[in-house]
Amino acid sequence: MAKPNYSGTFHMVSQDNMDAYLATLDINFALRKIVCLLKPTKQVEHDPATEGMRIRTMTTFKNFDMDFSLGKEFTEDLGPVDGRVCQTTVDWAGDKLLCVQRGEKEGRGWTHWLEGNLLHLEMRCEGVTAKQVFKKAD
Repeated sequence: MAKPNYSGTFHMVSQDNMDAYLATLDINFALRKIVCLLKPTKQVEHDPATEGMRIRTMTTFKNFDMDFSLGKEFTEDLGPVDGRVCQTTVDWAGDKLLCVQRGEKEGRGWTHWLEGNLLHLEMRCEGVTAKQVFKKAD
């Protein structure tokens, strides 16, 4: 069975537990409050033939680009997020994208999955989970 194509532009419609998640990343109080007010847009470019993927998260505050090949570990610079560098692997877990980020923080990573025109994102770190939901632009 073919894997889903995640390509598209998605606008955030909801989020849950983001402040607690950011606190586990040692993000200071003021910055956490700003981040929790942002409504990011995600642009996903996915080439199912090569398994190459680019996820661009854009806000009025900062943008973050992640460019990778599924199943291949790479060094990820999370400077724009929390100043850390980690070894990251993103691969399929069924129809979901599962990211494992090995570094200073235990249990860090995320999962993306599609349900209709919604893109779900669950972020994990040290036992704390945050969730965001994005709606595909028409």
